[in-house]
Amino acid sequence: MVVKIIFAISLMGLASFLVGRLSKGERSDVQGSIYDFKLKSLDGIEIDFSQFKGKNLLIVNTASRCTYTPQLKDLEKLHEDFGDKVIVLGFPANNFLWQEPGSNEEIAEFCKSNFGVKFLMFKKISVKGKNKSPLFAWLEAKSGVSPNWNFCKYIIDKTGKVAGFYSAKVNPLDKQIIDKISS
Repeated sequence: MVVKIIFAISLMGLASFLVGRLSKGERSDVQGSIYDFKLKSLDGIEIDFSQFKGKNLLIVNTASRCTYTPQLKDLEKLHEDFGDKVIVLGFPANNFLWQEPGSNEEIAEFCKSNFGVKFLMFKKISVKGKNKSPLFAWLEAKSGVSPNWNFCKYIIDKTGKVAGFYSAKVNPLDKQIIDKISS
């Protein structure tokens, strides 16, 4: 009898684990909205995300020494050409092969001098692991996807919902991103 009970509990635990791992939908255990966040920009100014209500956002984890780093130029072009449709928010992170080793000041200088970045960049954070930023924990919980490399992109629609996730391979100027922010 005890063996049957242990077996039943084990099966329930396994089922719960698999459902959690396999589902790609929104988790209900994460509360709040994108507009609840307040984070510091690269220059140390606190940015209250409530100011973004009613606007599309493109949130990107960036790195200065990645093969995808030239996307900073395309993110800036998106910011310049579609700034009335989307706000680009960059988050430097050193999570993938230590490709963002610099200080916040070094990151700011690199982005500005090499790619003319004027879109909003934030202080360096972690996008995975035990030190994951609460913002990226929220994004993962709401989308079911976490960054697996630098330059992963989340689109947040005008209502504050995650409307899309795009891997590093998808250029910021790709038609699917432009179509999503234009709708």
